[in-house]
Amino acid sequence: MALKRPPCLPCLLLPLLTLLLPQAGTRSFVVDRDHDRFLLDGAPFRYISGSMHYFRVPRVLWADRLYKMQMSGLNAIQFYVPWNYHEPERGVYNFNGSRDLVAFLNEANKTNLLVILRPGPYICSEWEMGGLPAWLLQTRTIHLRTSDPDFLAAVDSWFQVLLPKIYPWLYHNGGNIISVQVENEYGSYKACDITYMRHLAGLFRSLLGDKILLFTTDGPEGLRCGTLQGLYTTIDFGPADNMTKIFSLLREYEPHGPLVNSEYYTGWLDYWGQKHSTRSVAAVTKGLEDMLNLGASVNMYMFHGGTNFGYWNGADEKGHFLPITTSYDYDAPISEAGDPTPKLFAIRNVISKFQEVPLGPLPTPSTKMALGPLTLYLDGRLLDFLSFLCPQGPIRSILPMTFEAVKQGHGFMLYRTHLVNTYTEPASLWMPKNGLHDRAYVMVNGVFQGVLERNIKSRLFLVGKMGDKLDILVENMGRLSFGSNTSDFKGLLEPPLLGHTVLTQWLIFPLKIDNLVKWWFPIQSPKKTQLTTSSGPAFYSASFQILGTTGDTFLYMPGWSKGQVWINGFNLGRYWTKRGPQQTLYVPKPLLFPKETNKITVLELENGPPKPQVQFLDNPILNSTLYRTFFNYFLGNGEMELSGH
Repeated sequence: MALKRPPCLPCLLLPLLTLLLPQAGTRSFVVDRDHDRFLLDGAPFRYISGSMHYFRVPRVLWADRLYKMQMSGLNAIQFYVPWNYHEPERGVYNFNGSRDLVAFLNEANKTNLLVILRPGPYICSEWEMGGLPAWLLQTRTIHLRTSDPDFLAAVDSWFQVLLPKIYPWLYHNGGNIISVQVENEYGSYKACDITYMRHLAGLFRSLLGDKILLFTTDGPEGLRCGTLQGLYTTIDFGPADNMTKIFSLLREYEPHGPLVNSEYYTGWLDYWGQKHSTRSVAAVTKGLEDMLNLGASVNMYMFHGGTNFGYWNGADEKGHFLPITTSYDYDAPISEAGDPTPKLFAIRNVISKFQEVPLGPLPTPSTKMALGPLTLYLDGRLLDFLSFLCPQGPIRSILPMTFEAVKQGHGFMLYRTHLVNTYTEPASLWMPKNGLHDRAYVMVNGVFQGVLERNIKSRLFLVGKMGDKLDILVENMGRLSFGSNTSDFKGLLEPPLLGHTVLTQWLIFPLKIDNLVKWWFPIQSPKKTQLTTSSGPAFYSASFQILGTTGDTFLYMPGWSKGQVWINGFNLGRYWTKRGPQQTLYVPKPLLFPKETNKITVLELENGPPKPQVQFLDNPILNSTLYRTFFNYFLGNGEMELSGH
């Protein structure tokens, strides 16, 4: 007779454990208007949240940053979804690697952080074009962020891809997303198109259902056009603002329910040519404690800023074009390199007065590495590599074409023509109607002549003979990301004039510089030992090994002017040593190969130093602005205040 198998204890306990765990059907996050609070699964709840953007942090570092946020006492995180990061070309989607949104939601879930999601379609965030894809501008007459059928068709198509991905992650479905923002600070946009906002609200409801809390966020001046009946109204402001006055204004639009500051500013952004922005620890913590004493829910923007790698920085137009720096450190509680700051410990102390914070010390700062100086060698002028940078050959056009017209989203484009007259006396090369967006490097027969810059320098004086080759390399410095968000086309928007002659008959080269750096430069033979410098756009590179302990580091380029840097093929972003305030570029440890050969490539756009060297420092330099007096002449007093992100 066979022995009877004893019952499996785990099998007996599983049904009981299942009953004890929160079920998708019983999970809820709702507004309790009778008591001016949120309810999470029926219990009173207030979130203390921080912003972190997965698209500004390499994927391998997500878990580290999220853990530090959770250990700081936060119970939620807030982040945007940049449309242009995931749909770089119309109908071509990328959710891989550092673009894996679902993986980031999962990492947040592992650290028990709830999610306040801001999917746009417009996000600002000091990100290129406010997150809207540049290919929208291929329809030149498009009206962004309105009920223009062309714009709505693109938005609908995008959200029909994105929102089904996040639907399983809604809190009532068992995920960690407790609320979703519709648009972003729409009241700051000139259109004030209520039809557009109603369309978005209906689209979100149709794809996400009726249970998820949908909300809007605006600065105090934007509530009139940014709010919509049926969407919960929240507001944003910083430590220097009058909290009582602003929350009273919020009550005019949302009489009942919890007070919410969706963007409480722990720091501020930086522009090239202005001083590094900071917010004092005392001001930030006092404002936070005052709001928590009122029972408000608060999201701190930013809690960890990160980096505008590559070409992803945005720009503002406040009388002048103001591109944003590569660093998005933001003077946040967690630094650009992921280190706890004194501001973090002070904030954690405030939070501990209102709710429990995790036991145990916060992780210590990561290991930092210093290396160098390292000598770079001249690979050649940019013009020498034109056949590799534009292998398909140039586009011929009578008049210059914009980046968008030739489907060049970011980076650089070269415009070439030939002089039709001889100029023995200097003739003015200029762009009518401020038709240069954004910065041009001018060469005659390959010889660098100087720089033209949007809003700041619009003329150069040239001499030359009939038939001489005129090259104009144009850099896209980042599309407008805040406020009006007018269609910010890039390149030569108008044909240049030389003297009184309109320049025509152009060869246009859309340049694939990242492809050259990744695929061609690595296979070249070692450089000669002869040191040579170049004037005008040129490539430099060097190989190096790290024999000791690797760590995060900061690339310092004293004596260099302006350009772009790659480490092992990864685009670190822009440097602008000559203008500042940022003087170093953050290099995360995972980008470096220990005890193997590493490669640094530099595209210097103006003038390399007589001795082309770089160093890796163990501390960042973010606050050194050179030639400030000159630049602030164009920008007034240099203090620019924006009202949102």
